[in-house]
Amino acid sequence: MSLEITLSLDDQDLEHFRKAMEAAQERASGAPEADVTAKAQETLDKVSEDARAPQFVKAKLAQLQSLITMLNDSDWPLGPEERTDVVSALAYFYDPKDIIDDSVPVLGLLDDAIMIELVTREMRNEIQAYEDFCTYRTREEAKGGRDISREDWLSSKRKELMDGMRNRMNSRGRGSRFTRFSFR
Repeated sequence: MSLEITLSLDDQDLEHFRKAMEAAQERASGAPEADVTAKAQETLDKVSEDARAPQFVKAKLAQLQSLITMLNDSDWPLGPEERTDVVSALAYFYDPKDIIDDSVPVLGLLDDAIMIELVTREMRNEIQAYEDFCTYRTREEAKGGRDISREDWLSSKRKELMDGMRNRMNSRGRGSRFTRFSFR
């Protein structure tokens, strides 16, 4: 039997998590990016291997992997601002001083799961773009046997968007297309 529980966080609750994230970011501010990433990976690995960890927590923590992988993927070069955003999102997992001590059975990782939900919602566009790229890269590398870069993916996306635009324009018929002579 499983049970679904829905949590609603009001503005005061969200402010509490914002302050916890800001404190974690402050504690991690002098740490090298590699250390923050390694600590987040360590947290992820530890919980994944813990048979006692609740499944809902494991599912949330698994979302950390996309952020960690994104930072380390040479085919997905992030600009300085984007790198800072991802490292800042991982800062909560750098320092064990989080809201609920992780050693408390079942509930100890609840704050981590909530924080991941908040972070992944904030970074959903970046995560979705990266996951789309990974799917494309896997598919294309299987077909062609060559390494696929972010530029290859962007070029493919541009072509896909232009083809879609042309198809929509053609489906309306040539007569409905505006030209400089259409406004008599």
